[in-house]
Amino acid sequence: MQQYTAPLAITAGEPAGIGADLCLQLAQQSHAYPFVVLCDKQLLRQRALQLKLAVQLHDYDAKDISTLPAGHLRVLHIPLAQPAQAGHLNPANSAYVLALLRRAVQGCQSGEFSAMVTAPVHKGVINDAGIPFTGHTEFLAELTHTPLVVMMLAGGGMRVALATTHLPLREVADAITSELLENILTIMRHDLQRRFGIAHPRILVAGLNPHAGEGGYLGREEIDIMIPVLNKLRAQGMKVSEPLPADTLFAKHRLAECDAVLAMYHDQGLPVLKHASFGTGVNITLGMPIIRTSVDHGTALDLAGTGHAEAGSLLEAMQVAVQMVECEKSSDALSQKAL
Repeated sequence: MQQYTAPLAITAGEPAGIGADLCLQLAQQSHAYPFVVLCDKQLLRQRALQLKLAVQLHDYDAKDISTLPAGHLRVLHIPLAQPAQAGHLNPANSAYVLALLRRAVQGCQSGEFSAMVTAPVHKGVINDAGIPFTGHTEFLAELTHTPLVVMMLAGGGMRVALATTHLPLREVADAITSELLENILTIMRHDLQRRFGIAHPRILVAGLNPHAGEGGYLGREEIDIMIPVLNKLRAQGMKVSEPLPADTLFAKHRLAECDAVLAMYHDQGLPVLKHASFGTGVNITLGMPIIRTSVDHGTALDLAGTGHAEAGSLLEAMQVAVQMVECEKSSDALSQKAL
């Protein structure tokens, strides 16, 4: 069996949502790799009673990285500000949600944790608490002092990264600059090599406009911004396509030719992937000094405490994180050997 030197950190996310339910579901089976859930222990106890799940909680000990049998869950207790009720948001607990993320990042940076896997948070209630918050990805970038991170989702046989994330559509075109595209594609190549073990990543790039601008008749962003950058990167040896019409980019024969797709905005790239993989997709943050994966769904407040939430995406996010950790170790070992 593979020997692990550090566990995964699983953050339980919004306490009123399904994060605690999903973490409790993890304990219903054994796992080949160690992990610790960052959550309020009393919340887990209450939710387990509500869900009628028998789970024995163990206090986290950094010196113990053994795997646990089914029915057991290792917990790093971080207290709620106020008791949480399934399905009912409480802004008073927003600081707790961010404390989970800060502790996980701290542990990943120190080597205490091998990677972090995040259950969903609720952007609205965090902002209702008076805390400016645009999303997990942006918050983690700030914590790790990373100037640019890339959101990539994987599932359904696809990897789809985004040039822009949570922007109003009218702001997307102005946000896509030559510098941004070059930096994002460079990050993609680096992480696909180091953390996915792909020696020469092939990346398909979606055009911004319908029909990739139709030679300038439907917009000039492809001609003025995208093509010069892509030509430059190809001259440096990167395997990137010309801007391709997004409506045909996801055809099977196209996807068979690539390792990842770069879409220009959120709803250009993700509907196809989520259609193919909803419930088992994984959100991956590229470009950070630590490994982070996440579920591909939201807090599902209506499902919290009902027993109807499914942990497929969280389980897949954990598996992807483990694979990324192992690829990174192998890549680093090869680099050291070459020195």
